[in-house]
Amino acid sequence: MSYLLNDPSDFADEMVEGFVSAHPDLVRRVEGGVARRTRTPAGEVAVVIGGGSGHYPAFAGLVGAGLAHGAALGNVFASPSAQQVCSVARAVAADAGVLLAFGNYAGDVLNFTQAKERLVAEGITARTIAVTDDISSAPASERHDRRGVAGDMVVFRAAAWAAEQGRTLDDVWALAAEANERTRTLGVAFSGCTLPGAEEPLFTVPPGRMALGMGIHGEPGLEELPMPTADALADLLVSRLLEEFPAAGELSGSHVAVILNGLGSVKSDELFVTYRRVAALLGDAGVTVVRPEVGELVTSFEMAGVSLTLGWLDDELEAAWTAPAETPAYRRGTDHPTTGEEAAVEDSEPTHVAPATAVSQLAAGTILAALLAIAATIDENAEELGRLDAVAGDGDHGIGMQRGANAAVRAAQEAVEAGAGAGTTLRSAGEAWAGRGGGTSGALWGTGLRAAGDELGDQAPPDAARAVAGVTVAAEAVADLGKAGVGDKTMVDAMVPFTEELRRRVAGGDDLAVAWSGAARAATDAAQATAELLPRIGRARPHAQKSVGTPDPGAVSFALVVTAVADVMARLQLAEGT
Repeated sequence: MSYLLNDPSDFADEMVEGFVSAHPDLVRRVEGGVARRTRTPAGEVAVVIGGGSGHYPAFAGLVGAGLAHGAALGNVFASPSAQQVCSVARAVAADAGVLLAFGNYAGDVLNFTQAKERLVAEGITARTIAVTDDISSAPASERHDRRGVAGDMVVFRAAAWAAEQGRTLDDVWALAAEANERTRTLGVAFSGCTLPGAEEPLFTVPPGRMALGMGIHGEPGLEELPMPTADALADLLVSRLLEEFPAAGELSGSHVAVILNGLGSVKSDELFVTYRRVAALLGDAGVTVVRPEVGELVTSFEMAGVSLTLGWLDDELEAAWTAPAETPAYRRGTDHPTTGEEAAVEDSEPTHVAPATAVSQLAAGTILAALLAIAATIDENAEELGRLDAVAGDGDHGIGMQRGANAAVRAAQEAVEAGAGAGTTLRSAGEAWAGRGGGTSGALWGTGLRAAGDELGDQAPPDAARAVAGVTVAAEAVADLGKAGVGDKTMVDAMVPFTEELRRRVAGGDDLAVAWSGAARAATDAAQATAELLPRIGRARPHAQKSVGTPDPGAVSFALVVTAVADVMARLQLAEGT
């Protein structure tokens, strides 16, 4: 559990504020995360890493000379939003482009990919690399589906070294990709971790047992085994990883980067006891260990666990792995100066309010009322949504929805006060939801609201037909971004029935309030029906069987949202006496 916190929803932001205050000589605060204190030199690719908070030293602690130029930081265990990634990238980009590097999780892939597309559209060359080192999360034949854990470090070091050599963006990406291909990780957990403010851990391990193959977001292990001795654990981890030896030629004579990583509660003394056996086993296999790292590099709050990473090195990767570095959490034989041209603090861009008709401004007020109701509903149900998500995921859905919905309200209030129409208000709310909510849900809700806003615009009256069109394009945008369909056990399983029922009722002559209410009931029924489905995509997929009997939290939250909107419509209709 977390002992020192204020409001749990502010935990990540306050953590970043304190981190920057503690390391002002190395890092600065930028919108969406942190960056090196000094500017990126001309001709140097900027390496931007990122992921959810709660994993320190990853990701903020790895910003500095010899490592990342910036880090985008999401909420606890939730990916940073596309807006956050773009903001950090803009803050550190010079003229050689940006490499975005992150672990292979659904929310990170969505948001970093969106960010890359936005940066390219702005004229900033960008590429992405998703780290896939965790051998427990998918078979070798499906390496592209594996998640990224402590092996991130090998990939980040390779990218940063190539960037500081003055290589092109394509060459930096290529070396990072080569590092990813050569890196493997396996971890175990002896206990679960607890989100700030929560009373119970995301998962538990029976006394005397360990979970093999846990994830850094608190995903349960794929297999339970008896608690081993330190030497037996080393034997297990080393043997499983050597089975995946990826480099050409004989294992004997290989040079390997080694990371023995503590996940929160397993501290250095125990890690050293275990490492002595790891080193001996690798020596017996004829492997040369290069500059091993034993300590905490990627954590998961108070989770008791450990992971072992092996990165097979060629000459270039060895040069990258052993190069000097100086960051708040990682310092190695550095000769990098910490002085240089100070980077300016970027001001946030003002909200642009397009001209709007009076009828569209009136509709914007209704949208604000709906968002207020949505935020109140999510606040009431955040704990339950988190509980549903923790069954097979990481338990962050409730707090992510809560942050996103409340941010959307604030953005909509500003837009309405500035005279915005319906379209601009929805787009502003969507940007805020994605930016503050983070994670998969933040990306999806942000995309849906922006798509609906584009469809409604700020001129035409938002009548029932236009509302149906807005909902339709929003559903299509969400499905396209998330690559989900009906039956995948996602938000789409409630969104599609809602959209179809709304369209059918409006076409049949129902007014919008009546049609919306009926469609909300259809969404609620569909959300509950997801309890019997197996997830086919997303973070819950590796633990699909665990989720049977529990409805999908994204589908449930969607049903709650549209039901809250239905209540607002009914109240407004009653007030108008219709």
